[in-house]
Amino acid sequence: MSIVKSFYVKNVPPWERVLRIVAALALAASGLALLAAPWSWVTAAAAMGFGVTGLVGFCPMCAMVGRRLTPSS
Repeated sequence: MSIVKSFYVKNVPPWERVLRIVAALALAASGLALLAAPWSWVTAAAAMGFGVTGLVGFCPMCAMVGRRLTPSS
């Protein structure tokens, strides 16, 4: 078992991980292109956080409400 696996258990299914990454890229690009300076960086930072949850497969907010992956997910 790897050291990273001992810290968390994945709670985001693969289809949602892909969706989160695509949505994060779209949100960051549109935020940087369409919003004024301070808000564009805030939007890009929020999108980056959302994208990291997709890359890692673990969402802290989902863990707080008790979301777990079932074997069929």
